[in-house]
Amino acid sequence: MTQEAELPGKRVLVLRPDELGPSDQKMWREIRTESGAPANPFLDPVFTVAVGRVRPGARVAVLQDDGSPVGFFPYERGALGRGRALGLGVSDSQGAVLRPGIRPDARRLLRVCGLSSFEFDNLEAGQRVFLPHAVEELASPVVDIGEGFAAYRDHLRARSPGFLRQTLAKERRLARQVGEVRFVYDARDPGALRALMEWKSAQYRRTGRRDRFAQEWITRLVGLLGESEEPECRGVLSVLYAAGRPVAAHLGLRSRTVLSWWFPAYDRTYAKYSPGLVLQLRLLQAAAADGIETVDLGSGPARYKESLKTRDLRVYEGAVVRPVPGGAAHWLGREPARVARRFVRGRPRLTGAAARTLQELGRLRGG
Repeated sequence: MTQEAELPGKRVLVLRPDELGPSDQKMWREIRTESGAPANPFLDPVFTVAVGRVRPGARVAVLQDDGSPVGFFPYERGALGRGRALGLGVSDSQGAVLRPGIRPDARRLLRVCGLSSFEFDNLEAGQRVFLPHAVEELASPVVDIGEGFAAYRDHLRARSPGFLRQTLAKERRLARQVGEVRFVYDARDPGALRALMEWKSAQYRRTGRRDRFAQEWITRLVGLLGESEEPECRGVLSVLYAAGRPVAAHLGLRSRTVLSWWFPAYDRTYAKYSPGLVLQLRLLQAAAADGIETVDLGSGPARYKESLKTRDLRVYEGAVVRPVPGGAAHWLGREPARVARRFVRGRPRLTGAAARTLQELGRLRGG
């Protein structure tokens, strides 16, 4: 279903993700490398193709110069041409993949793609085409482990000595009181994956948030990426066992050098042992030994992220909106809620009250 259009000086082909050929994927990765951007798995073509298999509105605009690709813009198209970042809601890094020096006008790009708007909530830093349309900058904590886990542990001991000491003590207590503690970095355990999804669904309901695993496309996407063998984008299921049973698990998405913290959860029966934190330390050690240089913890506040991080990346939330009916529909449907969220985020007392309200809603729903 290839569509063709023109930008000034550029030919644009709009493809379904499964229409990308091996040469397109190779060029995509070469452009990412040339731009100096981190090898984030969410901006790899494998993620785009996987989303295309579960989201019928997924598309890729391929920008060409003299017949050669110079850029790729993955997105999803909905009713009235309302567009959104590919995998919005589960993608922690979004944007276009453009050769240095290529900078199309955002609204013209949307027009040739048949979009009236383009919404993003984790726009990667350096996305100069879309950054002028960002309305909020968010911190995305990361853990640098490229120098090895021993160096990171020394950093953690100096920065958060109580956190490290208490977590290691809880792991020892878990082993004494429950049974042998075992960690598997890259587990092939369908039962543990089912347990993870059940724990996570319960957490979503308990905190009044939408259950992502109640959405079929997300569970299918997790299944596809969990089976992937692609070194630039594949799921990694890490599991902490005690007495032979899973007590915490994490499904991450990794490239050769970046691991994205994606779906962590634990069995609340063992909450007093902080099994999620025990798993995190074990995972960081194993990931460093496996060649991972950066673990991206993702945007959103959490006390454990502040304890573990070595620095923050910046990601951005916002939307490009064209002055057409679909653009107006986007603004009316999304912007008032976005403004309200920004207002609450900037006021800690309101943030706490909002969290308590969501938890109460979750309790009333039976979570």
